[in-house]
Amino acid sequence: MKKSEQVSHGDHQEKILIVDDDPSLLRLLGIRLSAAGYLVESAANAKIALGMLKSFHPQLVISDLRMEGMDGMALFEHIRQQSPTLPVIIMTAHGTIPDAINATKQGVFSFLTKPFESQQLLETVEQAIRLQPTNKNNEAAQDLWRSQIISRSTIMESLLQQTKQVAQSDFSLLIYSESGTGKELLAKAIHQASHRAKKPFTAINCAAIPEQLLESELFGHMKGAFTGAEKNHQGLFQASDGGTLFLDEIGDMPMSFQVKLLRTLQEKEVRPVGSTRAIKVDVRIISATHKNLQQAIKDKTFREDLYYRLNVVELELPPLSERREDIPLLAQHFLKHCHQQTSQDINGFSQEAMEVLIAAPWPGNIRQLQNVVEQSVALSTESIIVENLIKNALRGESCPLPSFQQAKDEFERDYLAKLLKITAGNVSQAARIAQRNRTEFYKLLNRHHLTAEAFRED
Repeated sequence: MKKSEQVSHGDHQEKILIVDDDPSLLRLLGIRLSAAGYLVESAANAKIALGMLKSFHPQLVISDLRMEGMDGMALFEHIRQQSPTLPVIIMTAHGTIPDAINATKQGVFSFLTKPFESQQLLETVEQAIRLQPTNKNNEAAQDLWRSQIISRSTIMESLLQQTKQVAQSDFSLLIYSESGTGKELLAKAIHQASHRAKKPFTAINCAAIPEQLLESELFGHMKGAFTGAEKNHQGLFQASDGGTLFLDEIGDMPMSFQVKLLRTLQEKEVRPVGSTRAIKVDVRIISATHKNLQQAIKDKTFREDLYYRLNVVELELPPLSERREDIPLLAQHFLKHCHQQTSQDINGFSQEAMEVLIAAPWPGNIRQLQNVVEQSVALSTESIIVENLIKNALRGESCPLPSFQQAKDEFERDYLAKLLKITAGNVSQAARIAQRNRTEFYKLLNRHHLTAEAFRED
């Protein structure tokens, strides 16, 4: 059971999640923090809190250490995996101070020993929120850098928190994701959140430029350097001086050019084609790829030294199929954009059409979704987009999401098979890992038609 309390926020806009299995303390903390102007959500145990975090995105979590079932530290570990920058305050009883000290060593922001004064609570909360890398006094200014990224999914919120944090540095970044997920939009957001925001942002697709032209495009050339070079040409490194250069599809860059790029990054200078003079440049590099660069290194198609120069920090942009809650927002955004371009009077999507959109596999990700919406608008003769238009645009790629029971069965089957594989078919050991007795574990195996013998080594 959860309790939600909302009051006028005063000077605060921050959200706080409180987790405690003591109803009276939960109520008291909610009153204190709400009175201070915070938006407070409460959860009676850790499992409820994890469910709430799928839709409620707080700036701070306050949790009791000792709770039935999952305790506060276990909850903290789950939160840290999903949202590494989200601060957590642990409340402890007087006798658990050593546990609290250990908790802070593991990354918990702070701990409060019960009973504590209201002032101590508010000061600790204010400090935790103030020290967040994403915190700004002006909320509108805070969100401006990411305004082009349309999302409400938890996985994207976690990524954007990390993005905002690393944007403040000058480290080289590597964005890894499938094609069509919006790598350039994320790179622009990083640029906007950095101290280089007022300087140029320049993008180039390394796979789209022939090898013989890539050097000229990036480093520039002098008049007469080659046939057709009728005047001096400033390369993208110079054009981006002081700003950010985005190298998309870096994994497709020819090996022969990789050594030249490495030298430029090391020396922080470029030499235009046909010139004998090097020019100093100050550029932050953001690169992106859909390829497995570590495998490319093994295959001798990508230089290991360049990989480590580019990949100081890696960000993984999830495919659209892992952020389905964003599909309605994105679809409406593309529909609005089409309306501005064509002036067609289309108000939205039918319920059936939206269900097809949400369930589709989307191998082409956001780029494919945009294409499907645009094609549906172009062929629509009604005021809403109907199901058949979406299905036709998907060209048979639509497939329904599994039911809850189907998804549960699939998870159980994969989980049990993984346990049996790890234990080489040792049912007793597998049951202990799953924290189930042997009889119940055998019933689960029979339900999913799994036999331990099949996993035992000869």
